[in-house]
Amino acid sequence: MFFRLCLRTGLLLAAFSGTANLYAAPDKAHKEVPLGQFAASQIRYIATYFPGRMAGSPAEMLAADYLKQQFTEMGYPADTRTVDDRYLYTNKNRSENWHKITFTSVIAAKNGDQPKQIIIMTHFDTYTPVSDDDVDNNLGGLTLQGVDDNASGVGVMLELANRLKDIPTTYSLRFIATSGDELHLLGTKNYLQRMSPAERENTLLVINLDKLITGDRLYFQSGDNTQPDIIKQSRDQALNLAHRYGIDAALVPDGKNSRKEHDPNKELFDQAKIPFLSVEATNWLLGAKDGYQQRAISPSFPQGVTWHRPQYDNLQYLETHLPGRIEKRSHDSVQILLPLIKQLAQARPAAGVKGKKVK
Repeated sequence: MFFRLCLRTGLLLAAFSGTANLYAAPDKAHKEVPLGQFAASQIRYIATYFPGRMAGSPAEMLAADYLKQQFTEMGYPADTRTVDDRYLYTNKNRSENWHKITFTSVIAAKNGDQPKQIIIMTHFDTYTPVSDDDVDNNLGGLTLQGVDDNASGVGVMLELANRLKDIPTTYSLRFIATSGDELHLLGTKNYLQRMSPAERENTLLVINLDKLITGDRLYFQSGDNTQPDIIKQSRDQALNLAHRYGIDAALVPDGKNSRKEHDPNKELFDQAKIPFLSVEATNWLLGAKDGYQQRAISPSFPQGVTWHRPQYDNLQYLETHLPGRIEKRSHDSVQILLPLIKQLAQARPAAGVKGKKVK
């Protein structure tokens, strides 16, 4: 632990000393700033300065400190949560070894009038190779920027937090950026394990944001154990908002709710009996690879996916082959989720603001 603390301190000094302009955070003022612009700037920033943010890596530690700083500067009480865990690594001879790991998640909170809460969560770690085969196939590693998976979810969450910071709400809001989720959801599992029975009972909904750029369209999916009235207020309302604004979005088709869920977080929250909503860009209409194939196969996307692949999930490649997509998906995601969260949290005008309807 002492070594990790020293390493973190040294990395922070190296990163921030003498490079204030380079590491200056994007402007957080959102007045008159177009929807999605702040999210897009954060996506680019995180992907550029924290590539290879595998759970427990130096880049992950720096990214966690950066996210905590962002929340703190917005005025949120924020903290980091360090977790010691382990994962299995498979060698070429098919033998397995346990690898110890220490990773860090970030939690920020906004109190409402009541203890009941809505959680907005996303993971910020990039893929950690878990086998020699992964290494041979160039999956994950130090060069993976993880623009789509999952700087996109982090950027959108940060803009939502920024726009909601001064808005009074009946219900509390909690923003969670997990690490370790690319290692069998270790971060989410740890968070669930540490939730008290009262906190679980008070959680009205968990909204999970993941892979918002590459996929053909946005999809919304509720947990199997989510009550019909909550599904109507969350999943169905998200789709209604998308249609109102002319955004290409859909529900995950019936019959696709199985243990092979594309968003594996859903199963965890189903087991915990916590209402759940997944927001993700993919393609559930492609046939045999429903959900696991993000988009139609093409010369630019020969496997129909970009996740875990450094050669595709980077700014240069995505902006070349999907020009304007980062801005569009950032805008669309915020345009849907901001009014949705306001409605769910029962937002009202800030003190001193009269006659201003919450949109």
